[in-house]
Amino acid sequence: MNMTRLEQNKERRVGPMSGWLMLFIGVVLMLGAVAWVIFSAVGRHPAWVPMAIPGFFLGGLVLSGLFSLEPNEAAVLVLFGRYQGTVRESGFHWTNPFNKRIRVSLRSRNLNGERLKVNDKQGNPIEIAAVVVWRVEDTAQATFDVESYTNFVQIQSESAVRHLASSYAYDHGEQNEVTLRSGMEEVSGALLRELQERLSRAGVVVEEARLAHLAYAPEIAGAMLRRQQAEAVIAARQKIVHGAVSMVEMALGELSKRNVVQLDEERKAAMVSNLLVVLCGETEVHPVVNTGTLYT
Repeated sequence: MNMTRLEQNKERRVGPMSGWLMLFIGVVLMLGAVAWVIFSAVGRHPAWVPMAIPGFFLGGLVLSGLFSLEPNEAAVLVLFGRYQGTVRESGFHWTNPFNKRIRVSLRSRNLNGERLKVNDKQGNPIEIAAVVVWRVEDTAQATFDVESYTNFVQIQSESAVRHLASSYAYDHGEQNEVTLRSGMEEVSGALLRELQERLSRAGVVVEEARLAHLAYAPEIAGAMLRRQQAEAVIAARQKIVHGAVSMVEMALGELSKRNVVQLDEERKAAMVSNLLVVLCGETEVHPVVNTGTLYT
C-alpha cells in the first residue's frame, strides 16, 4: 500500500514594514476622505461625496494590516493558504492586509504531567509522572506539521513516560543495572532524548525533562515496603556480623600475641560464642561473673 509522506515545513523569517509609517498613511487617507465629504457638503456638491469612498476603503485596508508583537512572540503569515514567512521581531509592524496572522508564543512552557499507572520492566505496577520544560523553535513546523502542537506535546510526553517506565525496573534490578529509583540522572537523560526525538517533527525543543513522581501502585505499596524493610534489616545484620567477627578475631589475636592467657580450642570456641552473643544481640546483655576457675 502506497502512503503519501507529509511535506515537512521549515521556518522562513521575514522582515515586516514599520507600522508607524503605514499608520500615518492610513490616517491621512481616512482624514482626507472625511475632509472631501465635508468639502462636498459645504460646496453643495452631493455628487462628489461618492468620490470619498476609495479613500475610506484604502485607509481602512492600510490600517487593517497593522499588528504588534511582544518579546518572545512570533507571527506566522499565510496568504490565501500559502506560507509567506514568520515575523519574530517585537514591536509595531505592518504586513499585507490579506495575510492571515497566526500568533505563536516562543516562551518556555511547563508541562506537569499527570500521574500514570504503568508496569515497570519487571511487571510491577507503579505510578510515575514527569515535568517537561519546552518551547517552540520552528514556528512553521508547529503551525503546519501537526494539528495542535500543545496537544501533540502533551500526548507524546505521556507516551514517552509510559515507554520509559516499561524500559527500567523500579528498583532491585540486576547487578549494575540502572533503575528508575537509583538512576535519576540517567533516566532523566533518556527521557529528554526520547522526548526530543518525538517532538522534533512539531518544531519543539525540550529544555528539561525530569520525573516528578515515582512510587509503587497502592495495591502493592505495602508489600514492597515490607520487602524494603526486610532487606534493610538483612543488610544491617550482615554489617553487624561482619564487624563482630572482625572484633572477635582481633581479640583472640591480641590475647595470643601478648600471651595474656593460653586457651585450648574448646575455650576459644566458648569465648567466640560469648563475644558473638554480646556483639550481635539486639538487647543489652547481662553477663554472669564466673568466680571459679576457667575450667569449672
